[in-house]
Amino acid sequence: MNRRAAPGVVPPGPTPVAGGTAELLGDADRDGSWVLLVDGTPQSHVDLDDPAHLEFEYVRRIGHVLDLAAGEGAPLDVVHLGGGALTLPRYVAVTRPGSRQRVVEIDEPLTDLVRAHLPLPRGARVRVRAADARAGLEALAAGSADVVVSDVFAGARTPAHLTSVEYAQQARRVLRPGGTYAANVADGPPLRFARAQVATLRAVFAHVCLLAEPGTLRGRRFGNLVAVASDAELPLPGLVRRCAGDPMPSRVVAGADLERFAGTAQPVHDVEAVASPEPPDGVFSR
Repeated sequence: MNRRAAPGVVPPGPTPVAGGTAELLGDADRDGSWVLLVDGTPQSHVDLDDPAHLEFEYVRRIGHVLDLAAGEGAPLDVVHLGGGALTLPRYVAVTRPGSRQRVVEIDEPLTDLVRAHLPLPRGARVRVRAADARAGLEALAAGSADVVVSDVFAGARTPAHLTSVEYAQQARRVLRPGGTYAANVADGPPLRFARAQVATLRAVFAHVCLLAEPGTLRGRRFGNLVAVASDAELPLPGLVRRCAGDPMPSRVVAGADLERFAGTAQPVHDVEAVASPEPPDGVFSR
């Protein structure tokens, strides 16, 4: 990354937002691309010239889930809990034109910064509401979304109230029959949090799988795992092919393998929910 400006974009410099200090840095390796940092931590990557490019590995995995949620190019109703630089709403807007997307992002000054300096693709139908993710989810009508994506961090941790059975039940309520839920789960050795999140989703949805880089799954490093859940059969063969073909290949864990991964972990309810673990100093895995 560096501070050069992409054509047509003037970086505003460090800007106070609700969550700290935000900054947009040009990506030295991709013309027209920008990285959003909050308090020095990369939060989002956006390619204005090619919004279908997903730089962060875990975001690419969520992209695979979105790609397989319906027939190629068919519009979707998508709810994004956590907005950042609106990377995935941009992706859906260009890969599935006509999709209706709702974003719940608590940091309104951050959203204002992003929309002012990183414009959305032409014709994108994206509505952003400034609210807590769970409050925003609870306000949505039942059966109103095809996909719900949960990618919310306060600092470097997912808040506790977004990790429980009750939260997952709200996501299931908002989904149409057969809809898909995808969540970013950040964890490191010994993966207690990730195992509990799998148990939590299995208590709510009929089908669950986990997408992750092998080293993270083996507990060798801190990383971002993507949990996928639905009451319909998941498109496992398609996910396996796409994850295996990524620049950093990842595994799809389902069925008996997922049961072994979860082990004795129990579903998490609101009363005992905790935030996701703090990443080790200097560790950033996206």
